Amino acid sequence: MLQLPALYAENIHRWLPELLTYARLTLHIAWAAFLLAIAIGLFFAVLRTSRNRLLRAAAGIYIEIARGLPIVVVLYIVYFVPPQMWPGDWKWFSTYFGAVIGLGVHGGAILAEVFRSGIEALHKGQREAAIALGMTPAKAMTYIILPQALRVVLPPVTNYASGLLKDTALCSLIGANELMNGAKSIAFAEYQPMAIFVLAAAIYFVMSYPLSIAARFMEIRMSHGR
Repeated sequence: MLQLPALYAENIHRWLPELLTYARLTLHIAWAAFLLAIAIGLFFAVLRTSRNRLLRAAAGIYIEIARGLPIVVVLYIVYFVPPQMWPGDWKWFSTYFGAVIGLGVHGGAILAEVFRSGIEALHKGQREAAIALGMTPAKAMTYIILPQALRVVLPPVTNYASGLLKDTALCSLIGANELMNGAKSIAFAEYQPMAIFVLAAAIYFVMSYPLSIAARFMEIRMSHGR
């Protein structure tokens, strides 16, 4: 541990730029997977709150399966199974797409329950009043229910985003060029695993800490109705 300052003084100019390149790819994966998870989560949350029993059952099956599987298993299934089931030209399906889809599918199940709880936390009379005023159920959900539910689900969604950023490290298992995969490559090449992984941990912290600050800021803004 005492050797770390000397190691960093000697090698930081080589290690840091390379790790930051991998960190940028990590942010790309996390951001794309987060957007996909939100889209999937909203879709299945609406199905879960539907009055159609079949739609609710279908959404429930997806949520229980995707949420119940470890992220690593989902990543393996998404990346390795489709090319074996449907042989063909899969060169376009890179580890980046596999990582984004795998994290998005798993996260969508988590956020579906978060969004569902936010929707159901609102009084049912608001939906009924909106429909009574002439709105369609879709417009009532879009303009009345979801904007209010956003305030309820903001903290858990932000916590999920922070966890997602760290879960991208698992994408190294399918070969994605994210921060952890890059850190392992440098550590094995330089024979300095402790120094490299401590530096990678610091980068992860720098990337994730602003999320908690932004969440608190948005909560304060929304609590004042702005």
